[in-house]
Amino acid sequence: MTQPEIQPHPLPLVVSVQSQVAFGHVGNSVAAYPMRACGVEVVEVPTALLSNHPHYPTMHGAILDADLVGGLLTGIAERGVPARASVVLSGFLGREETALALAGFLRRAKAENPGLTYLCDPVMGDADLGFFTDEPLRRAFAAELVPLADVILPNAFELETLSGIAINGASDVARAREALGCPAVVATSVPVEGQPERLATVVATRDFCRSFDVPRLPVRPVGTGDLLAGLTAARLAQGVALPQAVARAVAGVAQALRRTSGQPWAEMPIAAALPAILAADWQETGQQPLPSPADLLS
Repeated sequence: MTQPEIQPHPLPLVVSVQSQVAFGHVGNSVAAYPMRACGVEVVEVPTALLSNHPHYPTMHGAILDADLVGGLLTGIAERGVPARASVVLSGFLGREETALALAGFLRRAKAENPGLTYLCDPVMGDADLGFFTDEPLRRAFAAELVPLADVILPNAFELETLSGIAINGASDVARAREALGCPAVVATSVPVEGQPERLATVVATRDFCRSFDVPRLPVRPVGTGDLLAGLTAARLAQGVALPQAVARAVAGVAQALRRTSGQPWAEMPIAAALPAILAADWQETGQQPLPSPADLLS
């Protein structure tokens, strides 16, 4: 007797547009593996192909031409990806023209799929490094991509750049979100007032502002923001509410950092830490349990 064919239920799909390295953990090379392990399908669109992150003594490869990235976006659109996707996540773009190509893709994708959520990590620089993108790309983030985003995920330095508001605590994140008109901001590396030994990730929306703070650790790997964004994107694709998705992502990144060498710019041990990253919940950080969705909206 012939057995009926089983049609598997399709997994939620995330399109991830960011850099890729052959060695190490940054961009899609840190985000895609944990996202898949969370239980989502990932379509990776590279914006740079590099041997390693730029804090090693040497680096090879290149930022990809915008026409090439645009062609990849066109190709996945021709395969029907925007209609199937739950989330588009973008990180390091490298070129103004790439940002413009992505903006065009997003406008078409959102018109085709109104339920699509766009998460924009406006990778421009950091407080201790300054800017590592040029002014035209920074303008493209502000003028083109941030207005299309449902959630932006800047660090405090990038949020200050976009909003013109100094970020010294959670209330400043809420003010910056209002100034930008974004539906939601997830800001990382936010100072905690009166507690210089801690750093916060702050979630601000029109309805609430919640802060998840963790101890500063004596490590400085590359890719922590990319990992947090990827974990958040995967949980959102699965239908988890934003505060809970961010809380679990913060706890997961903390697990990776606890296992990272203290050597300058050491790599996070993603494969070895993956079970702990995925299992991490906010209670593990020693903070108060996460409020219920009803409490968050009250």
